[in-house]
Amino acid sequence: MTDQSYDGAAQLADVNEAILQAAKTVDRDPGEVSLVAVSKIHGVERIRPVLQAGHRLFGENRVQEAEQKWPQLRQDFGDVTLHLIGPLQTNKVKAAVATFDVIQTLDREKLARALAKEFARVDKHLPVYIQINTGEEPQKAGILPTDADAFIALCRDELQLEVCGLMCIPPVDEEASLHFALLAKIAARNGLTGLSMGMSADFETAIAFGATHVRVGTAIFGSRPKPPLK
Repeated sequence: MTDQSYDGAAQLADVNEAILQAAKTVDRDPGEVSLVAVSKIHGVERIRPVLQAGHRLFGENRVQEAEQKWPQLRQDFGDVTLHLIGPLQTNKVKAAVATFDVIQTLDREKLARALAKEFARVDKHLPVYIQINTGEEPQKAGILPTDADAFIALCRDELQLEVCGLMCIPPVDEEASLHFALLAKIAARNGLTGLSMGMSADFETAIAFGATHVRVGTAIFGSRPKPPLK
């Protein structure tokens, strides 16, 4: 059932304007910042208006959900780019490589090796971002900052992965800018230019610290519905 009060085009326009102003404030080219519209848990009835407004870069958290939602949408809007921004289990690697265009959540050696093996098997080499656990939170995925340089080297040099950047999810109870600055520092010393950081509540701050990709869901699609009970 369509929510008549939802105006995806208008909400997308508001976010794009906010990105434009945030970039201008710190003398950055707004064209350097890509908006990943996070459509996880939202149905196609909310995604279509955003596609119809011309947006083509989306992020999904779960492989199975993306497999269900995106084939028809890709058929209708052919030039979509889909990023995996949620955790990836090694037993889902084959499906993820088939479904997504970019993997943003490379967070451990076992996954890196599984991706390298699948890329070689299908001769398809997707760009990847390495997830850094900047807050060193035990419950959160990601490479610890102290291990980042060695892991980046493993992925690039030994496994020949196309590492295009880093991503992080700052702790909810800490100043996000400290984590954005740390991620930017790790990226710079490793010669990486991609920085996926910042969400609906803090993407403007992330832009000030060099974000090249901001992951925005709620500000575009509204509050996420509760996932169905399993």
